[in-house]
Amino acid sequence: MPGCMTLDQLKEAVAQGQIDTVLVAGIDMWGRLMGKRFHAAFFVNGGHEETHCCDYLLTVDQDMTTVPGYKSSSWETGYGDYVMKPDLATLRPVPWLPGTALVLCDLLDHHTHEPVPQSPRAVLKRQVARARALGFEPMMATELEFYLFENSYENLRDEGFAGLKPVSAYNEDYHIFQTTKEEDVMRAVRNGLYAAGIPVENSKGEADAGQEEINYRYSDALDTADNHVIIKNAIKEIAWTKGKSVTFMAKYDHRKAGSSSHVHQSLWTLDGKPAFADKADKHGMSDLMKYFLAGQLHHARDITAFLAPYVNSYKRFCVGMFAPTKAVWSADNRTAGFRVCGEHTKGVRVECRIPGSDVNPYMACAALLAAGLDGIEKKMELEPELRGDMYAAKGIREIPKTLREAADLMNRSAMLRTAFGDDVIDHYHHACQWEISETDRVVTDFERQRLLERA
Repeated sequence: MPGCMTLDQLKEAVAQGQIDTVLVAGIDMWGRLMGKRFHAAFFVNGGHEETHCCDYLLTVDQDMTTVPGYKSSSWETGYGDYVMKPDLATLRPVPWLPGTALVLCDLLDHHTHEPVPQSPRAVLKRQVARARALGFEPMMATELEFYLFENSYENLRDEGFAGLKPVSAYNEDYHIFQTTKEEDVMRAVRNGLYAAGIPVENSKGEADAGQEEINYRYSDALDTADNHVIIKNAIKEIAWTKGKSVTFMAKYDHRKAGSSSHVHQSLWTLDGKPAFADKADKHGMSDLMKYFLAGQLHHARDITAFLAPYVNSYKRFCVGMFAPTKAVWSADNRTAGFRVCGEHTKGVRVECRIPGSDVNPYMACAALLAAGLDGIEKKMELEPELRGDMYAAKGIREIPKTLREAADLMNRSAMLRTAFGDDVIDHYHHACQWEISETDRVVTDFERQRLLERA
């Protein structure tokens, strides 16, 4: 469901003094909202046409470091501008911030006004267009998990990020009493997002102390990615206003369960019929769905860098904590990287369990869609279903164990280079290499504790 406010409605809210600020935000490589706060009167009187931002926003790392070596933007190119073009279909109020509305933007070339190929929204839009050209609408949903802490972000920084205190002292998976204690945050999250036009279904306790999950309605791929980034930002802001903090790290503690962002996927015909469903099949899967899943399995290792973008992401893939280690498929089996859900219903779909909550949803959805469409175009044969404990199974396709391995596979993928273009793959491969080099050079607390005296 797109944004729930029209430009005319915004003008009326501004005239009545209900809205005075408009957040105008693009999406960076890491799935973060980046942009400006407009005075609402300026926005409605012409500011909604376009604004500009420095083109370094698609080359910086998490610390906003001007990373060298990118082709698209550098000191050599002078770090010029991108056009931020508001997509007014995403316009919505932001109930948890006083007098505020939000609109998401596409990033365009300053000279040609063409979409910037490396921008996450453009990457996903290209794959959606490819699916529509084949006669299908990609439908997706992402399940977001995160940890909620009693500490504020400010206190954590002051204390060197030590002393993290989850809001629960025990595993709260589906636990009603414990989640009652957390309702000051989670009720505000559900109601705030719903009032912002995001169709929240539910929240629940997840599989460790202080771990939460938020679920929202299945929608078209672009809307799902837009909702995902707004939800992440909203949860951080709402927790911060209540003196708490959250993390979407895939693995914040090696002793704790990781946080995932499973991606549910199906294709529907352009006239609204489920293209994955076939009642006559053993699992209720159409041939089209089998081709799609076969493509994702065939390219699973190549696309993992878009599903797990940080060095830390790979620490989530461990035995016995519901994060997969094998890129195989099974029906309703949470030990497999790809799970078929909703058998024998019109909602039959593929759940990819590989992505963590640190993922950029545009890039993850685009990579999964590209792999699935390649399977359809080549009519790939689906490998046999595997059953039982995939953790214990030997000799089957494994998820890459490190970002270094995944980045190399991504870089050498002919499918991804055809689907995304060389410039996009080179760009994101460079981002991976920077993330690896930055992590390689830093001495960790673990190394000091292990080696300072004993080495």
